[in-house]
Amino acid sequence: MKAFKFFAPVLCLFSMAFVQPHAQQPVETTIQNFEPCRSTNNTFQNGEVLTYKIYYNLNFVWVPAGEVTFKVWDEGAQYHYQAIGKTYESYEWFFTVKDRYDSWVDKNTLLPNYSEREVNEGDYHIFEKIAFNQSGRKMTVWRSPKRGEAEKKTEHGVTDCVHDVLSSLYNLRTIDFASQAPGTAVPFRIFMDQEEFPLKMRYMGKDARKKVYGMGRYNTLKFQPDVIAGNTFDEDTKMTVWVSDDQNRIPLLIESPVSVGSVKMVIKEYRGLKYDFTAKVK
Repeated sequence: MKAFKFFAPVLCLFSMAFVQPHAQQPVETTIQNFEPCRSTNNTFQNGEVLTYKIYYNLNFVWVPAGEVTFKVWDEGAQYHYQAIGKTYESYEWFFTVKDRYDSWVDKNTLLPNYSEREVNEGDYHIFEKIAFNQSGRKMTVWRSPKRGEAEKKTEHGVTDCVHDVLSSLYNLRTIDFASQAPGTAVPFRIFMDQEEFPLKMRYMGKDARKKVYGMGRYNTLKFQPDVIAGNTFDEDTKMTVWVSDDQNRIPLLIESPVSVGSVKMVIKEYRGLKYDFTAKVK
């Protein structure tokens, strides 16, 4: 396994599940009046914490492998997002993960100004810092095997405004897809591993009373995001995203195929939400 093999599906936008290969897909249209380089946050707030339990499929058995926790801080002119993922001790005989992602974004645009990524997955280690010059369309990257070691600096041009993996998650949560027709898509760009990736998030419609293991049933919105083919995802990987159908729009569930096996994410705890959590049903 290499970097992003384990926690990439978690950070790769909302909740996901298998798409039936022969299911009829809605005709794709682009969301109206969408500004990819400017978003307004009316969805999350300072102090929001979301924790998920991660399962990995080993020989057709779902094994509880670890947890990932997302946090938000209001730091004046910026939001600070953080995601920390780690495997359980009982899973570390197979594979050990201790990953941390931090992103600081401009409140007026929700575009990142600066991010850090510290990856420790098996024998793969990397520490990366990125300074985002959004107006100048230039990214400055510092990379080293571990925090505190000698860094290599590179600069990279991009064609448009870009997000990191973590900031894209929160940015997409601000979009009111519930008022859109199934098949509506939103384009966005991610800068990752010193490269720019143009992607889309497609809204597939509502899925009422979706069962989330151990947590109950929820009214949800369903999505299908693009994925980045490579170490984590195969070229033909398909995903479906379930998000709470309320003003909080939090991810609830993942069942995502990866290059080897499958990863599943299940909401475990949520607190500090901006609005009452009305998506849960009896």
